[in-house]
Amino acid sequence: MKNEVNPEILISEVQARSVNVPLEHPVRTSVGVIATSPLVLIDLQANDGSVGRAILFTYTPAALEATRQMVMSLGEGLKGQPLAPFELDRLLAQRLRLLGRTGIAQMACAGIDMAAWDALAVARKLPLVELLGGSRRPIPAYDSHGMDGVELGVERAKRAVAQGFGAIKTKVGYATLAEDLRVVRALRQSIGADTHLLVDYNQGLSVPEAVRRIHALEGEGISWVEEPTLQEDYAGHARIREKVRLPIQMGENWCGPGEMAKALEAGACDLVMPDAMKIGGVTGWLRAAALAQARGLPMSSHIFQEVSVHLLAVTPTSHLLERMDLASPVLAQPLTFENGTAIAPERPGTGIAWNEDAVRRFEVKAR
Repeated sequence: MKNEVNPEILISEVQARSVNVPLEHPVRTSVGVIATSPLVLIDLQANDGSVGRAILFTYTPAALEATRQMVMSLGEGLKGQPLAPFELDRLLAQRLRLLGRTGIAQMACAGIDMAAWDALAVARKLPLVELLGGSRRPIPAYDSHGMDGVELGVERAKRAVAQGFGAIKTKVGYATLAEDLRVVRALRQSIGADTHLLVDYNQGLSVPEAVRRIHALEGEGISWVEEPTLQEDYAGHARIREKVRLPIQMGENWCGPGEMAKALEAGACDLVMPDAMKIGGVTGWLRAAALAQARGLPMSSHIFQEVSVHLLAVTPTSHLLERMDLASPVLAQPLTFENGTAIAPERPGTGIAWNEDAVRRFEVKAR
């Protein structure tokens, strides 16, 4: 017999909208430029009136409509299902067994998962971090920058230090090693010896070239080198790691905890940084955190700062939150940073709510 005092909460509807948001600074990488922030905004409504929200970042506007449609299609099949994220994860995995849970399908599942956890936390009137058994606490963050060159790079780095950030990331992989060194040295001089400097190659190098360039960086006070070669080349990352002294960071492109497990088994990295969307939402993140804990690997986040601030607070090997603001223009209350840290909002759920005027302004209508 159902408990009438606490009746079962069911999913009543899943909606998704597409927006393309301007960026203050285009994200320049060694393999291309992200000029705008293409986002899918998800609203999952429950029969008790609770609404869970989540954000997907599609990297290119070309993927917006396909991702939105996948969310809508999967969401349609969840109407009437209990608002139980682990069960929803199992159900979606079963329904996608033949297609495969990768790419846009994986992104859509993760978006629904994040929205479901958000709705459940809202229904329980708790911040997500507290629903997960943690507490709201300051999470140290690094300010994440693109391949900005010397002038803009130094300007942004100085601003980040003035805001209290203890770590700054820059993207490298310029045409020559000399240019990489010129940028890194200019940034180091501008931020001083006490601020961590992180570099990201965005998969832009061959294994031998990665070894050559990382060797040259070993005297520059670098705290990690991110994705020096193709992310799926775990053996290549392991070979690089064997030959260099700097810590190797990877994980933003792991599509689910299974891929993370394979990378760790191959000895591909010293540090891990899953992406809340690609790793499988809140559910996938919790599984990834257990893998990191088992190997004693510091775990940072990749983008999705609004949900990652909750997740890192319950991650046993929590390291650094990536501050890269991709969604603030469409948020009613963006995540705030103080002295280089962020604390999960005390509002129920993740704290994500839409600025509807901005959503209408940047919405991309289906053709």
